[in-house]
Amino acid sequence: MDSDYPLLGLINLARLDHRKLVETKNTTELKNKLEGAGNHLTSRIVKYWSQNRHIQLRFDVRDAKPADPEGMRQGINVWGEVYDTVHWAHTPLRSRSRGFVWFFSFLAWYEDIKRQKQNIILLLDEPGLSLHGRAQADLLGYFEAELSAHQLIYTTHSPFMIDPAKFERVRIVQDLGIDAKEPLPRDQDGTKVLSNVFDATDDSLFPLQGALGYEIQQTLFIGPNSLVVEGPADMLFLRAVSAELEREGREGLSEDWVITPTGGSGKVPAFVALLAPQKGMNVATLLDIQSSDRAQIEDLYKKKLLKKRQVTTYGDFAGRSEADVEDMFERDFYVDLVNSEFARELKGPIVASSLNAKEPRTLRAIETFLVDNPLQSGAFGHYRPARYFAENAAALWPKVSDATKDRFEAAFRHLNALLK
Repeated sequence: MDSDYPLLGLINLARLDHRKLVETKNTTELKNKLEGAGNHLTSRIVKYWSQNRHIQLRFDVRDAKPADPEGMRQGINVWGEVYDTVHWAHTPLRSRSRGFVWFFSFLAWYEDIKRQKQNIILLLDEPGLSLHGRAQADLLGYFEAELSAHQLIYTTHSPFMIDPAKFERVRIVQDLGIDAKEPLPRDQDGTKVLSNVFDATDDSLFPLQGALGYEIQQTLFIGPNSLVVEGPADMLFLRAVSAELEREGREGLSEDWVITPTGGSGKVPAFVALLAPQKGMNVATLLDIQSSDRAQIEDLYKKKLLKKRQVTTYGDFAGRSEADVEDMFERDFYVDLVNSEFARELKGPIVASSLNAKEPRTLRAIETFLVDNPLQSGAFGHYRPARYFAENAAALWPKVSDATKDRFEAAFRHLNALLK
């Protein structure tokens, strides 16, 4: 039966001869063969299945029982099972997810093809259809690493089955006649295979757009080392201060860190939860901290999304229980930034001493002050002072205190030590 081929392939891949197994008279010899085969096959499996590293493939030889699955109710049978080392449970291979069974059925079959040194062309229709995105990436990695000896052609609608670094391999297949209201000329009708993206329809381009969009998102907004901050103001301050520190021969923030604004403190946990489990991803945070956010920030390491040393806040370096990036500067200095950027909107310059000295966060103190002394037009936002600083950093730098420089350098030194 066709359904026997995957298991037979797995048995062959495990270097077992099922005919000799059932004839073995020595229990110790049989056990050693089965364990060795399972260990060999497990090492092959986990190399390409990143979804679960806690599985082992195990074999057993048993006398048939009347209630065993159909086809295994006579004689002596070889059983292949998946053992979960976390849950301490065996499950038949057939009861695993459809994607899992497909992946390793193909792996087993193809390994047998390689062993026989068959000269074949592989034509696959929607491989990995039952696999989710990361598992499809595993399959793509397997194709790249193991199938190079044979010609492989496969169809897909999934952006995860397209390598954005190798777009030249892609051919677009479309049929314009499907959506045409009137019959098309013969040279335009029917299925066409295109290599030029300019000739393709939007629907046909979607998998390519998805693959390219995912790659851009991975490389532009996140990277192998992603520093999660709350907003673009943080990014402007961090990069501008880093550059000025390096000009002085001090330690700045390494360019290996990709600063990733999340758009607000409420989005940080979800963002980290999405990033941190990614294979090969190194994630750290440098966040604003206030009393209401403390439990949420601590959950990042308490729930083991990140290690504790990867979760940092500005309060850790500003020496305060509550602090924003603005509190890394002296209060007088930041107030001067606000006065310079909002000179036209303010009724008069803000005097630092007029702010509530009991409010630990400079930004919050300014916002409270502006409730009673509103801007003449527009609204206050902390992005504009950050942009003003970034645009005028060289001229403003002499006014930056040594204490401010020390705070930022301490933060950068800590973060750089977390790099891979």
